[in-house]
Amino acid sequence: MIPKEFFITSGKATSPVSELNAFDLALKNAGVSQCNIVTVSSILPPGCKERKWRKLPAGSITFAVMARMNGEEGTTIGAGIAWAWEANGKYGIVAEAHGYMDRKAIKETLDWKIREMAEIRQIEIGKIRYRIEVLRVPMDNYGCVLAALIYCF
Repeated sequence: MIPKEFFITSGKATSPVSELNAFDLALKNAGVSQCNIVTVSSILPPGCKERKWRKLPAGSITFAVMARMNGEEGTTIGAGIAWAWEANGKYGIVAEAHGYMDRKAIKETLDWKIREMAEIRQIEIGKIRYRIEVLRVPMDNYGCVLAALIYCF
């Protein structure tokens, strides 16, 4: 089973009820709340093309590389992904980062991770792209941020 396409999405949300409700709303804001998300590791297969977001059928099993961070009132939370293709276009790699971090810290962490992934594989990568969400969780709320690369078959 090799995906032919992928798209990038992200979302953030708060809820006064629970972390799970904040996560559910973040998924809705990312446009994938109707899917059953299965997280996978971080390789873009050869020939897999990036596409614009598309609505997926309700209940579909959906493979994704996802970064997610939950937080409580008063915290700053961030999550992001970075992706890049091997310089000759053979395949791509995806890195995830999350934590009590702002945008700059998430981007810096993603940069370190994806560069080390390339080094481990002994490949040169082209342009690195990023998708990052950051949120300062308001008082009396839970928060969630997520960024995901969603595979399409």
